Amino acid sequence: MRWFSMELSAGGRTGLAGAAVVGVAFGMARYAYGLTLPGIRQDLGLSELVLGLIASATFAGYLAGLLLAGPLAARRGSRAPTTVGGACGALGAVLVTLAQSPWLLAAGVVLAGSAGGWVWAPYSDIVTRAVPLQHRSRTLAIITTGTGGGLVLLGGLAVLAALGSWRLVWAGIALAAVAAAILNLRLVSPTRPDPRPDGPHGVSSLAKALRVPAAYSVVYFAVVVIYFTYAADTLASGDLPALAVPALYAAIGLTGAAGLATEAAVQRMGASRVAALCLVTVAAALALLGLASDSLTATAVSACIFGVGYMAGSAVLAVWTAELVPDRAGAAFTACLVVGAISSVAAPALAGAVIPGLGLGPLLVLTAAVSLLSGIALMLRDSTAAAVGRTRP
Repeated sequence: MRWFSMELSAGGRTGLAGAAVVGVAFGMARYAYGLTLPGIRQDLGLSELVLGLIASATFAGYLAGLLLAGPLAARRGSRAPTTVGGACGALGAVLVTLAQSPWLLAAGVVLAGSAGGWVWAPYSDIVTRAVPLQHRSRTLAIITTGTGGGLVLLGGLAVLAALGSWRLVWAGIALAAVAAAILNLRLVSPTRPDPRPDGPHGVSSLAKALRVPAAYSVVYFAVVVIYFTYAADTLASGDLPALAVPALYAAIGLTGAAGLATEAAVQRMGASRVAALCLVTVAAALALLGLASDSLTATAVSACIFGVGYMAGSAVLAVWTAELVPDRAGAAFTACLVVGAISSVAAPALAGAVIPGLGLGPLLVLTAAVSLLSGIALMLRDSTAAAVGRTRP
């Protein structure tokens, strides 16, 4: 391992470790509850109300991780939250694996869900400090795209679970979290604490710089969580094979490798235009899922399209915020993630309220329309801003 870490560049070490940690936290721990929900329901005999409350609690854990990561980084350095996140992911997955009661299940799911909040944003600061300027955008894209690898592994674990128990999924996540945490400690050097409390002026300037990325986060995270929340139900309503859901997750992860090209796309078109195209892509995936969920071909195409829009959409947010606020990349990214997390909580609640009257298919199409119109609006704003810039002396 020592020879391996010496051979890699600073960007390579940070990118590899970050991709592993983020891949486990986001690609596996964050989405495993929904994937294993049928098995949990049957094994533990919990009511829909309890299962729903536990699902909501995972977002509370994620928000807590997001909000606590900054103060910990200010006191102990940016690597510290990533270490805590790895520990939370591993411990939470172990608790879920062993859970025989709703309380232990809830504790494990919340801990595992918090891992994403602890680990993602601090890597923006780690990259800013450890990676040369010319390699930062690509390193951030690599780290974010690690989620795709996690989804592929989650799909593989789901296949194994279909032959055994849902607990195998969480046991696999625990092992993956331990491996990623060790890799992170070996490849990422500790960073010095950087306490920079924000006064009113600092907060207002940050908010002004992030108005557009924050607005993008509201829409992006809402439409993404709608897809992940209702994709399994949509597939179950059609006459599709039993392994369609694991295959869906694996397809999203595999096509999500396109997120590695985000840095090159941003250099060519600009971050806001790439973000707009991601919203349009997710809109197409939602529309296909809502209109043709009984077609295996259509759902496969939807998963592949969604994987591209989902992974590039999260990668561009990391690159975008780092470009706008390079000296406070972690704080900027965290601010957008918090906005997105709140949107993620609100979107399923709103969807659940309208599904009885509207229907699941029309809801997905309506969500697709929101994503499409938002992407077009962002693209028009970018074109207008570019035109104004060219007319100025």
